[in-house]
Amino acid sequence: MRGRPSTLDHGQVLEKAQRVFWEKGFAATSLDDLLTATNMGSGSFYNAFKGGKKELFSKAIQQRRQAFQAFKNKLKTSDSPIDEIKNFFCSIAKADRDTHLRGCIISNTVVEMTFLDEDLEKEAVTILKEVEAMFTAAIRQGQEQGIIKNKTEPELLGRYLITLWNGLNVSRRMYPSKKGLEELINLQLSVIS
Repeated sequence: MRGRPSTLDHGQVLEKAQRVFWEKGFAATSLDDLLTATNMGSGSFYNAFKGGKKELFSKAIQQRRQAFQAFKNKLKTSDSPIDEIKNFFCSIAKADRDTHLRGCIISNTVVEMTFLDEDLEKEAVTILKEVEAMFTAAIRQGQEQGIIKNKTEPELLGRYLITLWNGLNVSRRMYPSKKGLEELINLQLSVIS
């Protein structure tokens, strides 16, 4: 006899769980938090995520990787990838206070998982390095086209931008105001003008 068909919407479960992880972090998120957020029983949860909380967390950060990949594809087809990068950073300032206080789940993961879980730390570091490489490629193209006057090595400027990204995700918690963040971002992005 076959069991009843699964009505589990993995996308919705992932979104709901991701929100909890984003707000509380991996270690502070309990199984009860996840079950409440996803409206699942523990049996259904472990049936869907045999690796438990860690598997679900990994899937949550991989979903963010897909969002960065979509941005990378946008950069590749853009007539002005440098403007796209500037808009990407400037859009941070426009977020609401709640979003500012959450920061970036990938940057948060690197910080939280150092000395806690090497696998999850490596996953998050890999994603940030992919974003850095995306910035580097766009900067190289901008320099070749004469759009960027700064002749600093593209790799160093790409690392500068990922450093800006990581730092900004802490600073936005300290100063969650649109105007203040816009000014800070514009000042920092002058390096790729």
